[in-house]
Amino acid sequence: MKKGKILFSLIGFSAIAILFLSAGCQKGEPKVQPEVRTICNPLDISYRFCLDKPSRREAADPTIVWFRDRYYLFASKSGGYWHSPDLASWTFVETSQIPTEEYAPTAIALDDTLYFLASSTEKSTIYKSGDPLSGAWQTAVEELEIPVWDPAFFLDDDQRLFLYWGCSNEKPIYGVEVDYRNHFAFLGEPLELIHADPAHHGWEVPGDYNTFTDRNPWIEGAWMNKLNGKYYLQYSGPGTEYKSYNDGVYVSDQPLGPFVLQDHNPFAYRPEGFAAGAGHGSTFEDRHGNLWHIGTITISQKHMFERRLGLFPVFLDERGTLYSETGYGDYPVRISDTKVNSFEEIFPGWMLLSYGKTVEVSSSVDSLPASHMTDEDIRTYWSAATGNAGEYALLDLGATCNVHAVQLNFAEHHTSIFGRQAGLRHRYTLEGSVDGNTWTLLAGETDRETDQTHVYHPMQEQVSCRFLKVTNIEVPGGHFALSGFRVFGHGKGELPGKVTGLTAVRDPRDPRQVSLSWDNPGNTSGYVISYGPDSARLYLDYMVYGDTSLTIHSLNSRLPYYFTIEAFNDNGITQSGLLIPAPVAAP
Repeated sequence: MKKGKILFSLIGFSAIAILFLSAGCQKGEPKVQPEVRTICNPLDISYRFCLDKPSRREAADPTIVWFRDRYYLFASKSGGYWHSPDLASWTFVETSQIPTEEYAPTAIALDDTLYFLASSTEKSTIYKSGDPLSGAWQTAVEELEIPVWDPAFFLDDDQRLFLYWGCSNEKPIYGVEVDYRNHFAFLGEPLELIHADPAHHGWEVPGDYNTFTDRNPWIEGAWMNKLNGKYYLQYSGPGTEYKSYNDGVYVSDQPLGPFVLQDHNPFAYRPEGFAAGAGHGSTFEDRHGNLWHIGTITISQKHMFERRLGLFPVFLDERGTLYSETGYGDYPVRISDTKVNSFEEIFPGWMLLSYGKTVEVSSSVDSLPASHMTDEDIRTYWSAATGNAGEYALLDLGATCNVHAVQLNFAEHHTSIFGRQAGLRHRYTLEGSVDGNTWTLLAGETDRETDQTHVYHPMQEQVSCRFLKVTNIEVPGGHFALSGFRVFGHGKGELPGKVTGLTAVRDPRDPRQVSLSWDNPGNTSGYVISYGPDSARLYLDYMVYGDTSLTIHSLNSRLPYYFTIEAFNDNGITQSGLLIPAPVAAP
């Protein structure tokens, strides 16, 4: 799959044995055993309705920390926080004892206590809890020396604690050492650590496609990790409402610098696909020593701050380059119980089966057609004419496939809900069929009490079917609506053809951008372009559906780049084997 990592091709999956269960659908030997956990972005958690108009859901700017044998997840505008033993299943804790209505909260475990700090322009108060499962918190420090926005704590190996912050289209990222044993007092003056440089850093230029060159970027969301003796200071830009929302990284030998820009940048970047955006998050180590980055996914349709969360695997190569895996960042990925060394070890190879497929529906709002469920755009959605029980969407995969997982992304057209309320839920049935006449129940959420809107259903066993149907029983409010009826598994057809022609032309007037084009080898759903400034380490990815050309505006103007491409469809992935240089063009 990857370029400078291990190259391989995913072949179509054939079950060793198929067990006939009914005329509706068939289940066979599972590709992944039931005890193996998988996740799919956007994360399947209880995104809260905001308190202000318009009615929309939000969670963003996340922090994940490990404390007392579980992970804790804090995010903006959440009304509480989540905990998980395994990164796959999350339980919500509602509390009013910390300011969960503020933006960009951070947390850190110090000794036997968890500390919490959220953004503020007036007074930054630190809270503490020895039992966050209870929702009980106390004030630890009434007021920091100055208020901070987008804060992040970092505890060094020598138990020195540092605080980083900043969120501005004019000001830099700041950092200072603090004494947590003395009311978190600042040890010295805050230092300016990172300044925006959009003239050379294309990923810092605002816009979905980094094209708003007349605007200043928002540089924000600092985060620090120490890895193999080096300090990796991450920051976010160019703005949370853009699909280009990403995290860049600088490196230093000291926690307060001086910092040098890593050649591979941005380190977390996903500008296209269903779940676009990977900025303003936290990078953390799981209990098995694996690195992950949880970032912010943009929708930004009902409101600029309509956002979700995505979890991406992260690796550190032998040269100390930090990178995240986002090429198939909204496809299922395994949560491993052991240390892994490559993305290939946790990617089950379940391909998207639903892209561009036909959907029959019970009714539609004229401007919100059924095709929006399979266009791989979270910003578009289908809506039924009502929210009544019995409204349905019936997806035709075009042929019988081996289905491993289904993700239902509810859009809630014309909701008028605000805040967390008791009794909010989606209830529905999910069925599968080989022939469209006889149906087998795959998931019956008839008694669901939780309020999830990006519901991920991994199958306990592989299901062989052509048709899938979701039927409404109850919606929290508004109409029954879906932005994505996404199905993953393996088709039974041919792999895509191999791309044999790829060109990459750097713009001599603006070396931050490159124009790519390639031939269509046939039988493709889309492509993943992989690239980077090192020909052996093509860690950046760009997913493309349908098109055979692309302009990328997010390059470092001072560096050469190399590009390769792979084609994918329902049945797997085909490498091109191409490696195309794109040097800095002479003006």
